Amino acid sequence: MNAPFIEGDLVAVREGAAGIIRLNRPKAINAVTLEMFRDVDKALDAFVADPAVSVIVLEGAGDRGLCAGGDIRALWESSHAKGDLGKILWREEYILNARIAHFPKPYVALMDGIVMGGGVGLSAHSKHRVVTDKTKLSMPEVGLGFFPDVGGTWLLSHSPGEIGTYFGLTGAPMNGPDAIHAKFADWVVPQSKLFTLRQALTNIHPGAADSDVWDLIRSFATGEKAGPVAALQPQIDRWFAFDRIGEIMDALTQDGSELALATLKTLNEKSPRGLVVTLRLLRLARESMTLEECLTREYRAALAVFASDDFREGVRAAVIDKDRKPVWSPPTVAGVTHAMIAPYFTSLGDEELVFDKGV
Repeated sequence: MNAPFIEGDLVAVREGAAGIIRLNRPKAINAVTLEMFRDVDKALDAFVADPAVSVIVLEGAGDRGLCAGGDIRALWESSHAKGDLGKILWREEYILNARIAHFPKPYVALMDGIVMGGGVGLSAHSKHRVVTDKTKLSMPEVGLGFFPDVGGTWLLSHSPGEIGTYFGLTGAPMNGPDAIHAKFADWVVPQSKLFTLRQALTNIHPGAADSDVWDLIRSFATGEKAGPVAALQPQIDRWFAFDRIGEIMDALTQDGSELALATLKTLNEKSPRGLVVTLRLLRLARESMTLEECLTREYRAALAVFASDDFREGVRAAVIDKDRKPVWSPPTVAGVTHAMIAPYFTSLGDEELVFDKGV
């Protein structure tokens, strides 16, 4: 094994034929910072230029998960101080997400344990997405006054039926098979076999193609493609088939089943503004032709969120004070007006995202 050429919170090293990118903040479940995103970008620069690297492998340090999301506390502090961390971080992160989606060498994401937010952006756009029997993947951003970003609206809009709408609005976790059903992953590999798969990837033959990597991973996989949420597809499709949050809530109320009412309770705990913005983004994503279109739209919305009281309140309740009692503004979906959400969908002019960096 070669010595790492990037060390610290992000480790990049070549092991055999694999370029290893390791998120290395295990105490924080590898939550990603701006510097870590920049180091991932540097690692990709090096690996794409190195003829000895046949495959990229993304992994998380420790045994709790690949990544618990972004450094929310730093964003909260910057938002309070009217700083510009959100503007800088999300711009670089979203451009990196698009780069991963188009990376020319096989890119394998080992999505073991917890995978949330920014961790989804680093993994679920890759060509080879491996989940395990321990995977808990979620996009719970609406509970922070935010919305599923990092290309999440693109991914969720391509889930079958209204499964993506359900996961995006409720923030419910997916296990490994349901992540495959929702099209966030490709293969379930038992956690007990993950190290052996990793070793096989480091020993793959030079110049391996995506098809070679696909066949290798498949030899370790269980073949599972649907979990417990997939079994609820008919009900979810009925409840979430609407373009207004109020209509979804009405459908859940009218159903009256224990599951429907539990889902309604979950929605009522989320940011009303976040729910409305998320549903609108998901419906627009269905009409989009590319990931980049969705990322551009998400960036506009993210900057509006960053300046909002809802984001600061959501993070306060969940991360800072941890009282789990956010006071949303407005407090109900009925109070969300067109004027409130219009800024989330307004062009940024010269500040728009530009996807101009080659892979």
